[in-house]
Amino acid sequence: MNTWSGTWVAERLGVELAGDERLRGMLGLALRRNPKRAHLLVSNVLGKHVPQTPSVVYGHGVELGRRVRELLGDAAAGRAVVLGYAETATGLGHSVADGLGAAPYLHSTRRPVPGVATAGGFEESHSHATSHLLLPEDPSLLAGDGPLVLVDDEFSTGNTVLNTVRDLHARYPRQQYVVVALVDMRSPADAGRLEQFAREIGARIDLVTTASGTVRLPAGVLDKGQALVAEFEAATGDPQGAGRTAGPGARGTARQAPTGPQPPTDRITRVDLRWPANLPDGGRHGFTPNHRTRLEAALPAMADRIAAALPATARRVLVLGFEELMYAPLRLAAELERTTPADVRFSTTTRSPVLAVDDPGYAIRTRLAFPAHDDPADGPGERYAYNVAAAGFDAVVAVVDSAADTPALHAPGGLLARLAEHTPHVLLAVVPSYVPPVAQDAPERPATMLPEPLRGPAFSSYAPEEVGWLLQDLSDVTLEAPTEEREEAIQSGGAHYAESLPVEYQPSEEYQRLFNNALDASAARLAHAVGVVTETVLAERSPRPVLVSLARAGTPVGILMRRWAQHRHGLDLPHYAVSIVRGRGIDANALRWLAAHHDPRDVVFVDGWTGKGAITRELAQAVEAFEKAEGVTGFDPEIAVLADPGSCVRTYGTREDYLIPSACLNSTVSGLISRTVLRADLVGPDDYHGAKYYRELAGADLSVAFLDAVSARFEEVTEAACAEAKDLLAADRTPTWEGWAAVERISGEYGIHDVNLVKPGVGETTRVLLRRVPWKVLARAGAGADLDHVRLLAEQRGVPVEEVPGLPYTCVGLIHPRYTRGATGADGTAVTR
Repeated sequence: MNTWSGTWVAERLGVELAGDERLRGMLGLALRRNPKRAHLLVSNVLGKHVPQTPSVVYGHGVELGRRVRELLGDAAAGRAVVLGYAETATGLGHSVADGLGAAPYLHSTRRPVPGVATAGGFEESHSHATSHLLLPEDPSLLAGDGPLVLVDDEFSTGNTVLNTVRDLHARYPRQQYVVVALVDMRSPADAGRLEQFAREIGARIDLVTTASGTVRLPAGVLDKGQALVAEFEAATGDPQGAGRTAGPGARGTARQAPTGPQPPTDRITRVDLRWPANLPDGGRHGFTPNHRTRLEAALPAMADRIAAALPATARRVLVLGFEELMYAPLRLAAELERTTPADVRFSTTTRSPVLAVDDPGYAIRTRLAFPAHDDPADGPGERYAYNVAAAGFDAVVAVVDSAADTPALHAPGGLLARLAEHTPHVLLAVVPSYVPPVAQDAPERPATMLPEPLRGPAFSSYAPEEVGWLLQDLSDVTLEAPTEEREEAIQSGGAHYAESLPVEYQPSEEYQRLFNNALDASAARLAHAVGVVTETVLAERSPRPVLVSLARAGTPVGILMRRWAQHRHGLDLPHYAVSIVRGRGIDANALRWLAAHHDPRDVVFVDGWTGKGAITRELAQAVEAFEKAEGVTGFDPEIAVLADPGSCVRTYGTREDYLIPSACLNSTVSGLISRTVLRADLVGPDDYHGAKYYRELAGADLSVAFLDAVSARFEEVTEAACAEAKDLLAADRTPTWEGWAAVERISGEYGIHDVNLVKPGVGETTRVLLRRVPWKVLARAGAGADLDHVRLLAEQRGVPVEEVPGLPYTCVGLIHPRYTRGATGADGTAVTR
């Protein structure tokens, strides 16, 4: 009796697979290093991790497509579009489209293509690489009203599908969606979410699967799984989840195929497929029925060329596809299976790191690791081929697209060399990477311009999923100077304020107690404002927004908005932090990265509060300049803020001027990240703006405590916040800019005559006291506990607090006139008179 390939994990973690009898034949289990999910369902029929007969892989997809056609009927099937998910379901989606008949096909991708407009995007929160792009050559492909068929290998929680439908339905509403998967593994609660969501959007959502069931996870399974992976890593010295060596049959031993001497190059043979001109290699930009007809006409001759290059003695042959390139290799493998006597199998390489254990009861027996060889947008990294080593293949046919036919593919330790260590014959077949004509003339962006965002814990104390920082790490550069010295330096040299950093002010114990008391008192009010602004954004700006905080003050607010969307709507919104500098504008490289990975129309800029509105104006000017220079449109410069006391924006949580505790501290309430830096000798034209990560302040860090204190109050304020958001949506929220008028008046009355030295509102006043050379604080007569921290800071710095009747803000901070010539003006440089 064959051992089920999930036994090893089931016995050690208590994971149970329950449902259809077919499930155990279709699925095994493995472990992966992932902070959100310890186990991996390994499909035996997908052709990704487990080599399988190509006719079985293709047949499962085609059969699902036929069932969709039966469900829809011929008329509706003729208007359907099929959308598959990268990377695992790209070939399955193609196969479903084949079974459906005349349906065009598109799959999501993680490979940005310069010159091709993004038609949408979404996040797959549990995945190893989360961001998906939709890049159809024909922008109208998704715009029809026929059924949309969404294909994934497994339907586990439904989050990815809900995110996709929510995004596309807002742009291209339709009456019917069909979700297709090999297995439906949702819990009863998740199944109910899909039905509820269909009612919310007023559309029909059907589900077609081969088998269904559930994965029963015991309490603490994530921690136990991570500990088990760590145990094997420690035992083998392999930090990526597989051991270095193990002899064949070494039961229960972590196993990665060993690297031996480099094989001779004559064991690697290139096969010229003579791929038809201008035939897409897959569905990254769309694949039509006409494309399918052309491919099928060319398949026999291409398979013959592969067969002619195989040695006559080859009895067991693997056709190995490449990440998203699954369909073309699958069809070639199926044709080879049909026309040759060899035992042909099919699988592909992958980005996902999985623990390998050489045990019959474990789904991933061996692992080959090799460097990425397609110059990926998210930078270099390891890639993997599973269950290939020690599998007894006489030959392996590696099929890659031309974008991946790079020196790294052929280098020692590259994929071809690793394959040649384990099979006597390696063939390489290269499929031309299809680039839509509109993109072929587009200038190629330097790869250095678009590095992936930094994430915690390597950069910031926030969890990696909470925010991605589109910044460069300058932690090792000395940038700090005492406040007075900074002002003098700016005065004498006309330096820009963003070229250095103030010394991080470390509050006294008394001040920290005041912060904690203020947080306790205001957490519910803050939660209410977070709910109002988030509900407003979801209703008015985008049902699937990409939150982009202005670092650093906006970052905690962006995280709270992301948490609210998750709490209230089950959304897993992408969230990034970017730099904007007065007088210099927003980081253009960050905008380029966002435009390459998301639809600019979905981007919502987030900040903590408005003062007089200088950053609001700066952002509008910067976005306009960027769009003119880059030819990229769609970014909306309107900021969403928690508090808008200056009446500068339309999207806000409140217009009251009260204490937002994240304004009370510096890095210790902002993920231990500094204010952003822009200095020519540190930040080149192709670099993100910089910032520092103050790891040494971890003992005083309150960043996550602040977020958790506010998030804990979401449930109690949900009803009231949603009601207020509904009222605001119907109200006139046109900015009056009354804050700017008040600042101009104060500037004149106090003889300052420079609005840039007047910092209105509780948040800005706090910044003056923490970072600048304050002169005095103006407090509204009768202001209460919201100013306790301001009064304490002012006392500690010897700054008078003057009560003023009728002040439109709770308080206003004034920068000391003695340093007027050195203070930073509207352009960010020294003010001189």
